Parts: sequence; C-alpha cells; structure tokens
Amino acid sequence: MASVSSCTGFIGTKAFLSATNPPRFFPTCKSHAPNGPNRILSFSNITKGYRPPLVSASALPFHLTPPPIDHDILETMTDAGAKTLQDGSVETFGNDDLALKAADDGVVVVDLSHFGRIRVTGEDRIQFLHNQTTANFECLREGQGCDTVFVTPTARTIDIAHAWVMKNAIALLVSPITCRSITEMLTKYIFFADKVEIHDITKQTCFFVLIGPKSNQVMEELNLSDLIGQPYGTHRHYSVNGMPITVGVGNVISEVGFSLLLSPAAAVSVWETLISLGAIPMGTHCWERLRVLKGRPAPEKELTNEFNALEAGLWRAISLNKGCYKGQETISRLVTYDGVKQRLWGLHLSAPAEPGSPITVDGQKVGKLTSYAIGRRDSEHVGLGYIKKRACTAGDKVNIGDVIATVVDAPFLASANVPQSLNAKH
Repeated sequence: MASVSSCTGFIGTKAFLSATNPPRFFPTCKSHAPNGPNRILSFSNITKGYRPPLVSASALPFHLTPPPIDHDILETMTDAGAKTLQDGSVETFGNDDLALKAADDGVVVVDLSHFGRIRVTGEDRIQFLHNQTTANFECLREGQGCDTVFVTPTARTIDIAHAWVMKNAIALLVSPITCRSITEMLTKYIFFADKVEIHDITKQTCFFVLIGPKSNQVMEELNLSDLIGQPYGTHRHYSVNGMPITVGVGNVISEVGFSLLLSPAAAVSVWETLISLGAIPMGTHCWERLRVLKGRPAPEKELTNEFNALEAGLWRAISLNKGCYKGQETISRLVTYDGVKQRLWGLHLSAPAEPGSPITVDGQKVGKLTSYAIGRRDSEHVGLGYIKKRACTAGDKVNIGDVIATVVDAPFLASANVPQSLNAKH
C-alpha cells in the first residue's frame, strides 16, 4: 500500500475526508506557513467499488531519488492495451476518438514522461534563468510558476518551457526534442562565479497531465480542491510512499487542467487512481491531434530558427519590462517599430495537406503550413501556419495547393496579451 502525505494538504478520495481538517495551501514563504498537524492518505491499487483508507504518516520535503526497479508504469499501460513506441511513450490506447472527445467535455490523463525535465539549482538559479529566458523570474515566489521561452540571441524560437519555482530549485518541462540541447546550452552559459547547477532529471521522474473541463472534479475527489481556481503555475508538494509528487495548476497545452511531477515508484498507483476516478487515457498520437487543435507551437515545426518568439504568439511567456536577457534587443525592436510581420494561426482545412507547403492568397505566397493533423473526426482536417499580417485575419480563406483553409485563432495563443498596435490588420 502506498501512503500519501503532504506538509500542505493530502491526496485522497472525497469519501474518506475529515470535515474538521480542511486542506491547506502550499506556503509561498516561511512567514505564511500554516500551523497544525500534517494530513495524509494512502494510495493502493484501486478495484471497483473500493477506495483506500485514510492513514497517517509524516510529511517529507521534496527531493529526488532513483526509482526502484520493480515499478514499471509502461508495463501497467501495456497490460491495459497500450501500444508503446521506442522512446518509451505510449502511441495509443486504441481509444483516440474517445480521448479527444473527453478532452473537450470530460477529462483525460496523458503520460508525458518522455518530455524533458530539467532541474536548476544553486543560489543564482533565479537570476540565471531570468537572464537566459524570456519570463520575469525575479517576480516569482516559491510555489508559483510560468511559461518561458528559450530563444537565440536574435529571438528565434527554440522551445517553450513550463517552470515551477520551488524552495531549492526551479523545475523546467521542455520538449523531448530539445531537452538535451537546452541542458547543454544552459551549462555552457554558466560562468565561473555563477552558483548554478543544471541537472537532467527526465529518467528519475514521471510527468502526467490532466486535461478537460472535468479535471476539477478529479481534483475534488483527490481532496485537492484548494488548487482549483489558483493562478496558472501554482504548485504544491506531497509524497506517495515516501516518494515526492508535485501537483500544479495548468498543463502543457492549456491553463485548464493540472500537471503531476512524480517518482516512477509512485507512477502506477497514481495512474490507476486517476483512471479509477474517470480520467480517459490518451496516447501521443491523439496528443498531437489535440496539440494542433489547441494551437500549441512545437519545436521543429512552429518553433524553429525561421520564426521569432513574437511571430509564434508567445506574448504571455515574454516579459517586455524586465532587464537584459538573451534576445531582448531583437524583441524590443520588434515591439517598438511594429516589426512583427507575420503570425501563427490555426487553420481548418478542406482536405489533408503537407506541412511545409506554401499558403497563398490570390496566387501569392503569404505563409507556410507548419503542422497538420486529423481533427475531432476523420473528416475534419486542422493545421497551424504562419501567415503575413497584412494578408488575412480570422475568418478569411487561404489556399494550400488545392486545399482551401479557413483562418482561425489558436486557443493556446488567444489569451496572449498582444499590444494593440501589433494586433491590428494592416
């Protein structure tokens, strides 16, 4: 039986909660640390009609330890019918249409353990990442998080990272494609006097995300309702059988949902519990469809040396007010002189199209298709592409070869705080 403990709350099912001891928030600083006893709950393999009993144990601080060899989440998923890929990710559970529907009107759980996870430690870690990425890390406090962008010195895009600011470290979630290069790049920029260490912890951890409007219901069943409604990136620490688990608000693809960073030793118990509470498992094939539908840019597709971070629509991950950082001069010039000449759009296509194909209007090239996927049904076709600002706006028709496409706003980018002068059609 796997016990779950927390210095700030606990994970469990609603039927076993004590009304006299409500969950508590993760403190953002020592002066706000709550008083009172720790609360904890046990996880065990869930069978129909059974819920684990409430037990007690002492809370553990967040740390990372190698997993034991007798826990294998992929084996558990394979036994449940999952088809795995060589990189260890699950391609499909054979339920892609059901999972895609649940992402819209229910809740899905996705194993993103193949994504990269980087741990940045040392006294200078906040200032270091503040200088190396686009977000303002100096304004964040323990228990908070944000999205940030890794860019080249000329503001060309490398990847979006989701960051959690912890007590003694900052955890970064990045694409599996870029994890190694970003780790090497960060290490390269550590100077002799910098008190910073970079660790790739991908193989030491697992990462699950909950997506969909019923994610909140799952959190309530786990007695984590105190996280519901908290700002994007807010996260709190718990333990499962003495192994760390961090639960955060939002996920890689949306602000609606939650993320779980955990030890592989706890992965099976946590996964089975989420499934027992109604979460539909989703594989990477369906995840790619959802990514394109939501409009989340990806490395080697939308995020390349061909496009800058503002063209990619990553405004909410970019601070326009902080001091010097890599790519700042280019970004400042683009904003000051209205230099953003193209932008990333969602596309509803009349038929399949090949990424890399030119986008045209009246026979003139105005952009490039960067991603294509089947939509919510086999008869639907969706894509992402960069289009010149003066060429079109939402609702306009464009051509991709013989395919007709309607230009639409991408949900992932729609909440971006774009300066009005740069958001207008010229």
